[in-house]
Amino acid sequence: MKNKRLLHIIILLLLLQFILPSASSLAIDVAPRISDREIIEKLVTLEAGQKSLNQRISDLRSEMKAGQASLDKRLDDLGKRIDDSNSTMLAFFGAIITLIVALFVYIAWDRRTMFRPVVTQLNQLERDVVNDLELRHSQGSLLTRQLKVLRLYARQNSEFAEIMRDLSLLQREEMG
Repeated sequence: MKNKRLLHIIILLLLLQFILPSASSLAIDVAPRISDREIIEKLVTLEAGQKSLNQRISDLRSEMKAGQASLDKRLDDLGKRIDDSNSTMLAFFGAIITLIVALFVYIAWDRRTMFRPVVTQLNQLERDVVNDLELRHSQGSLLTRQLKVLRLYARQNSEFAEIMRDLSLLQREEMG
């Protein structure tokens, strides 16, 4: 029974193969036929779309060129501003340096004018001391000579010698 059934299936398959077209032809869908007119209309719309795209690309390029020109102009303006600010900063720096130099010159002038009267007074005082004390005398200054006279007098007067010793102007050896 089994063999019979198997035989029937094989025969049925063989018959089906000859009766029915091939299986590969069953898997393909047949496309509807397109007329030449429809093809031309589709090509015309594609060309119109292509022209529209080309026009948009061209417009975008011109907008980009205009934007680039605007950007270049702004960059040039920015460069000019930077140059102007550098010039301004240089002018301020020069003014500050000039003020500092002027301040140093004023300080030097002020010191010189301040010291001039002091130097003049000091020179006058030196001349007066030299003249009054006779510092350049051959036997010594006026004070040295006066002290010598007082010591000589103290040798003759004992009371005067005590006074000079109390003031540390005379030492015991000088009593002689």
